[in-house]
Amino acid sequence: MEVSMVQSTEDPVENHRNAEPKRSDGVTELQTSEIQDEPCLDSVEKVSKVLKSNATTSLKGTGISGTSRRKTEAKSGTDSSSNEIRSSLTKPTASSVSRTSGSIPVSRRSSTGGLPDKQPISITKRPSNDGIAGGKRSSSLASDPLRKSLPEIRRSSDSSIGAKPAIRERISETRKSIPISPVARTPRTPTSSEFSKQDFSKKTSVRSTPLSVSSMKKISSPSLDSTGSSRTVKKPAAKVSPISARSPTFSSGSKSGSLSTSVDRSSSLSGRRKLGTPESRDSRLIMLPQVEVKAGDDVRLDLRGHKLRSLKSGGLNLSPNLEFVYLRDNLLSTLDGIEVLKRVKVLDLSFNDFKGPGFEPLENCKALQQLYLAGNQITSLKSLPELPNLEFLSVAQNKLKSLSMASQPRLQVLAASKNKISTLKGFPHLPALEHLRVEENPILKTPHLEAASILLVGPTLKKFNDRDLSREEIAIAKRYPSHAALCIRGGWELCHPEQAVDSTFKFLLEQWKEQLPPGYLLQKAFVDQPFEEDACCCHFEFVRDINEDSGAVLNLKYQWLIGERTPSNFIAIPGACGEIYSPKHEDISRILKVECTPILGDTEYPTIFAISSPVSPGTGIPKVMKLDVSGELVEGNTITGYAEVAWCGGTPGKGVASWLRRRWNSSPVVIAGAEEEEYQLTLDDIDSCLVYMYTPVTEEGAKGEPQYAITDYVKAAPPSVSNVHITGEAIEGNILRGVGEYFGGKEGPSKFEWLREEKDTGERMLVLMGTNEYSLTKEDVGRRLAFVYIPVNFEGHEGKPMSVVSQIVKQAPPKVTNLKIIGEIKEGSKVSVAGIVTGGTEVSSRVQWFKSSSSTFEGEDGIEALSTSKIAKAFRIPLGAVGKYIIAKFTPMTPDGEVGEPAYVISETAVETLPPSLNFLSITGDYSESGVLTASYGYIGGHEGKSIYTWYLHEVENDMGALIPEVSGLLQYRIPKDAIGKFISFTCTPVRDDGVSGEARTCTGEGRIRPGSPRLLSLQIIGTAVEGTTLNVEKKYWGGEEGESIYRWFRTSSSGTPNEISGATSSSYMLSVDDIGFFISVSCEPIRSDWARGPIVLSEQVGPIVPGPPTCRSLEFHGSLVEGERLGFIASYSGGVKGDCLYEWYIVKHHGHKEKLQVGEFLDLTIDEVEECVELVYTPVRSDGLKGSPKTLISSPVSPGEPLGVELVIPDCCEGEEVVPKTKYFGGQEGVGKYIWFRTKDKLHESALIELPNNFENADMCGQALLYTPTLEDVGSYLALYWLPTRSDGKCGIPLVSICESPVIPALPIVSNVHVKKLSSSTYIGEGEYFGGYERASLFSWYRQSEEGTSVLIAGANSKTYEVSEDDYNCRLLFGYMPVRSDSVIGELRLSEPTDVVFPELPRIEVLALTGKAVEREILTALEVIPKSEHQQLVWGKYKKEIIYQWFFSSEVGSDKTFESIPSQRSCSYKVRFEDIGRYLKCECIVTDVFGRSSEVAQVETASVLPGVPRMDKLEIEGRGFHTNLYAVRGIYSGGREGKSRIQWLRSMVGSPDLISIPGETGRMYEANVDDVGYRLVAIYTPVRDDGVEGQPVSASTDPISVEPDVLKEVKQKLDLGLVKFETLCDKDRSPKRVPGVGSLERRILEVNRKRVKVVKPGSKTSFPSTEIRGTYVPPFHVELFRNDQHRLRIVVDSDNEVDLMVQTRHLRDVVVLVIRGLAQRFNSTSLNTLLKIEA
Repeated sequence: MEVSMVQSTEDPVENHRNAEPKRSDGVTELQTSEIQDEPCLDSVEKVSKVLKSNATTSLKGTGISGTSRRKTEAKSGTDSSSNEIRSSLTKPTASSVSRTSGSIPVSRRSSTGGLPDKQPISITKRPSNDGIAGGKRSSSLASDPLRKSLPEIRRSSDSSIGAKPAIRERISETRKSIPISPVARTPRTPTSSEFSKQDFSKKTSVRSTPLSVSSMKKISSPSLDSTGSSRTVKKPAAKVSPISARSPTFSSGSKSGSLSTSVDRSSSLSGRRKLGTPESRDSRLIMLPQVEVKAGDDVRLDLRGHKLRSLKSGGLNLSPNLEFVYLRDNLLSTLDGIEVLKRVKVLDLSFNDFKGPGFEPLENCKALQQLYLAGNQITSLKSLPELPNLEFLSVAQNKLKSLSMASQPRLQVLAASKNKISTLKGFPHLPALEHLRVEENPILKTPHLEAASILLVGPTLKKFNDRDLSREEIAIAKRYPSHAALCIRGGWELCHPEQAVDSTFKFLLEQWKEQLPPGYLLQKAFVDQPFEEDACCCHFEFVRDINEDSGAVLNLKYQWLIGERTPSNFIAIPGACGEIYSPKHEDISRILKVECTPILGDTEYPTIFAISSPVSPGTGIPKVMKLDVSGELVEGNTITGYAEVAWCGGTPGKGVASWLRRRWNSSPVVIAGAEEEEYQLTLDDIDSCLVYMYTPVTEEGAKGEPQYAITDYVKAAPPSVSNVHITGEAIEGNILRGVGEYFGGKEGPSKFEWLREEKDTGERMLVLMGTNEYSLTKEDVGRRLAFVYIPVNFEGHEGKPMSVVSQIVKQAPPKVTNLKIIGEIKEGSKVSVAGIVTGGTEVSSRVQWFKSSSSTFEGEDGIEALSTSKIAKAFRIPLGAVGKYIIAKFTPMTPDGEVGEPAYVISETAVETLPPSLNFLSITGDYSESGVLTASYGYIGGHEGKSIYTWYLHEVENDMGALIPEVSGLLQYRIPKDAIGKFISFTCTPVRDDGVSGEARTCTGEGRIRPGSPRLLSLQIIGTAVEGTTLNVEKKYWGGEEGESIYRWFRTSSSGTPNEISGATSSSYMLSVDDIGFFISVSCEPIRSDWARGPIVLSEQVGPIVPGPPTCRSLEFHGSLVEGERLGFIASYSGGVKGDCLYEWYIVKHHGHKEKLQVGEFLDLTIDEVEECVELVYTPVRSDGLKGSPKTLISSPVSPGEPLGVELVIPDCCEGEEVVPKTKYFGGQEGVGKYIWFRTKDKLHESALIELPNNFENADMCGQALLYTPTLEDVGSYLALYWLPTRSDGKCGIPLVSICESPVIPALPIVSNVHVKKLSSSTYIGEGEYFGGYERASLFSWYRQSEEGTSVLIAGANSKTYEVSEDDYNCRLLFGYMPVRSDSVIGELRLSEPTDVVFPELPRIEVLALTGKAVEREILTALEVIPKSEHQQLVWGKYKKEIIYQWFFSSEVGSDKTFESIPSQRSCSYKVRFEDIGRYLKCECIVTDVFGRSSEVAQVETASVLPGVPRMDKLEIEGRGFHTNLYAVRGIYSGGREGKSRIQWLRSMVGSPDLISIPGETGRMYEANVDDVGYRLVAIYTPVRDDGVEGQPVSASTDPISVEPDVLKEVKQKLDLGLVKFETLCDKDRSPKRVPGVGSLERRILEVNRKRVKVVKPGSKTSFPSTEIRGTYVPPFHVELFRNDQHRLRIVVDSDNEVDLMVQTRHLRDVVVLVIRGLAQRFNSTSLNTLLKIEA
């Protein structure tokens, strides 16, 4: 019976390291288990019960000794069962026939790589019902060697005892198995966990070593049930002592042979081919299993060496219950039938005839843990399915070329030695692999194969080719990118680590190139190094191909995935679909993958990916990834600061938040108390930006960098008001106040309204507005008042009005208060009394006036009444009150008669006497012509004497005026006519009776003097009563300036009836024939110039009217003065009844000569009168024959008539002969008419001819002159002529159209101007001008003329075009032309002149162009454009010799531009230099051929070379990053001559986009100081050319400026102390006129601690120490530096307390400043550098 051993799947390397024995005490750590109490021996046929009992008896007599213990621990793994001990890997076993205790062991072929003569024996624990009463006993097992790899055991066995003492002790630990079972077992049921120990054989005898159990300890171990699942059980483990040193050991030179389980079976296989030579079955490389002998026959099948060819053969009983199947050394070639083994755990198919594929039946073997396929002919494992429990796979000694197979999730050992593996392409995903063996394979030649294996397997790999992993290879593997494993699986060949990034990217790009969107190239695809809870960004960059432009926008879609420790088994992360992902804590050491899907338009393309390196643990320092402020920025709202924090592995804590207010162009100011995430906006925030500062802090106290978020400007809320109410008692006379709480920015001129409620209607009427106070009056009694508050903000926007209603106003008793006399207390002055009446009305109250000699009122007894009691409150002081005090008695009363207490008020002064004066002055009367004006005035100032009166006339109201002497001293004035339109004024000088004069006073009249009413004083008619005479009106007008008076003339018959003459409305009237025998009169209505009307006056009649002599009053032509028209006339006759008058017509020539035309009333105008004048002589004759004087009328020149074509005829037409049409014209002098000839195929009729100019469908226009010569195109066609008759002045008449009777006939064929035209160097064309009808196929010929002048006809040359042949060179060509008409009529042959001598074509440059710009630094390249003709291409290709370039630059000579050659520039390219600026550049090009001829010079000239745009390249700031260093700006300038370029130094706060200017720092060098600590220095360089042109500003920045290390060290020490004193000096003399170095420097002590700063003046012998300045760090506390003095500093506590101090060195000054600022920052609990003086 063969004993099998099952080992745990724990990592043998790690467990071996943990179980390595300590040499100091000789204790070895072992794994133990409960041992079965039945013997395990190898037997050929059956196992005898006698042998079992003997074995048991012998074991019972064996003792276990030991003094030390070691603890067995299970290694931590990555899966859930990593802490359990798995017994699945079968270890090597040794076979021996032990019939007696001293039998010699027989070695068997190694199946796992160990030596044959040193086979450890596996003892499988089996439950037993026997031995329970005997108590629990445990046997020490040498488990440590079993947990090592088999090759390691072999090496340990081969080595000497001295080299490996620990291994030697384990090998010689036991010589036979000692099964001891402390628990009961179940028959035929395998144990849940199998532990093993080793059994070693000796050559001659077996010596037992006494063993003793020292202690027991329970450990956990996985167990296997009948279905292959695992569960955890507790088992006791014992720590045993090491084997005695006296135990015999084996040497590597053992001569024992290898036997199988059965002696017969072993002998029968000795001659088989499968056995092979030791080289073919190298046990070191081919790992084979030991047979599980402890398993029952129902779960074990051992058919090794049975020559089986099929698993379905008869007699082979494959049961589903089998767990251990050994079919090694057979002839199997297929796995058909193996699918029934659903519970098999160990399957040995080594050394058969499998070739593969065909491993699909293994898919049912889900419980399979160990599979042995060594020694077959397998070429591929691609068909091997995924086996979920497979832990061991041996495929050694096959013909595999790769290890491509399905993923094996639990495979720990893969033995693939002695194959033909040459590539790692398709390497499977093996997440649990620990041992990989690929010895004796071609792939071993691959450099860094071990590193590639580490990349493919991952961190679980412990051994490669039976050796621990090399540290060098591990280091090399770490230098490859994470996606290298995927590329290796895809076929990528390993390269140098430095080239791996680019090489793998090119490899992936080659795979993706067909999947990318058209027109785009992938330029980048990588992922940043991921850190725990920190933002990790992926980068996929596509570049558009310039040759393709689809117009669609490329979008990218992302999906993040998480994998294992190797780039495999990626699972999509829900919601991670952006460019950034923050790994979680559980993602540490795992690998991220990003899949990017390009979307172009609506098309979605296949995804590409990028793999990250393993996620690293976070730094623990949190970062603010995003800082935002939400909420509407309106006063009163609450805004919230939101910070998205990457905690980077730290425990999320509560960050430090603060709010700052920043007004325009000022620094932020901390808002006291605003330290929460939420902040309510107040009035102070309006028109300010808010800065939300957040510093993330973890629970562990780690602080991150503060970040800032700046909002827009806060707006004021809409104006509103609340809590509106009225204060004050609602009683008449009281004052009510309306108040309310305003909200909405700064309050502007809010509006207030008071409304009174009407008693009857309840409506409210506005009584007061503009104030919030209201004094209750009598009208308010019994009513309610409403107060309306309309809020208005500072910008004038109104809000919603709010109102409130008061109580009903109560009435107060009559009372007067605040009584006072208003007015001047002077004689004649008008005074009044006023007071506030409550309880009554002022209208009802009464007032009485008194006078008193006393200035105080003592009652009514001593006063004298000046008036009676009356309601009027006004009073004029009489003359008798002069020198007295006046008293007013005010008695308040209600309308119903209720009287209140009277009140008295006395004047403050006595009544004064006034100087003579006028208290009023006025003018009354009618301000019109002849009106009377009266002046009146009021005199005051004593008794009046003789006052002075004067009157004045004024042209304008404000002039000095003219005195009217005749009315001086009078108060009345009658207005004369001369005063109309002028102003009147009256001046009065008051004079008292004592002669004292007062101030003169002037009164001006109301307006200008108006005229009187218009009227006529007389009206009469002047003239004789004869027909034809004119009567005039004579009148006399009065009443201002006369305007347009209205006249009307009347005709009165003998019966006395007057009739108004129509149209007679002027001041004169001409008598007509209608007036003969009538009387004439006229009426006139006078009208003033201002349209005032007077009465109508009628004059006396004149007549009767008698007739006058015959007269022609008017004469004019009637009719048009146009040729062909009839001219008449219209005459106006007067002088009685008209008789037969005389009419004579004359023509007046230009020279004045007249010719009589005819006599009569009409004249017909002809062309003879055109442009001449016509004269008419009209003699009036009365009916009685009396003739009057003749009247003459001369016309303007007679105009010509409308142009008209009378006749148009076309004669017969012939080609080449001029056609002269016959025309006849009418209408003045004929001008140049318009003629159009048309060609028609058919003869058109009259209607078609008329429409011919407008319709060209059937005709073609062929000429535009009167004469026309028919051409070839006209032959066979009809000619039509369109004639537009035109007068000499350009006017056109009605057009005429005519057509010839017959078509045009052709001319005889002739040819002229025969010549030869050279098309190219090899092509000529003959040309001639044919005439004579349509040409048919004319005859052409070519002649070759030699140098002697002999011409020879060229055979075959009968076309117009002729291609030159080599025979034509050095000859001349002639062209012959014989015309032939279309009707075969032949003309005469004509020859051309000879051509020039024929040569090949010269190479020619069509265009010479320049590429590039004529700008400094640009490159100009001359490009010659070659003609595309075939000959030129041939000449350039065959006969071109060389191309010569020459570049020139211009030099100005006066106004001419000349060029000078650039000697060294003879290539086609030229780089524009700095010295070329302002010049012109020219390039000339000449091509020569092999015949020595040169082409024409081709040249191209540039514009004036311009300087380049000013540019500064490679700008950088030199200098180390400490605050004491000097920094300099350096760069490369280009772009013309540099002018005054501008440099500005700025500071940039880390985390803020704002730049802070450093005043005065505009030089190229900058010396840093303490103010720069924590900032980046930024230099903005604006390049400026000497002409002022500016380039694009560029900037460079430094890293954040750090404190110089020595200073930093000292500052930290002092900050940790928290209390520091510094020796300083104080300059008390700060006068600007002080001499430098001379002053009163006094010693001071600067004391700073964590809460305050203090400057102390030290004490002396005569004084005590005194504190000069003291304060805390509360803002505005800050420390200032002096840039021009490195020893001074200023400490500012507030606006009133500051001190300037001096120290010895700059180093000490920096220490002082940094210590103070550090303590101040801690005091204020903020990292914002508000203590720095920052100028925005």
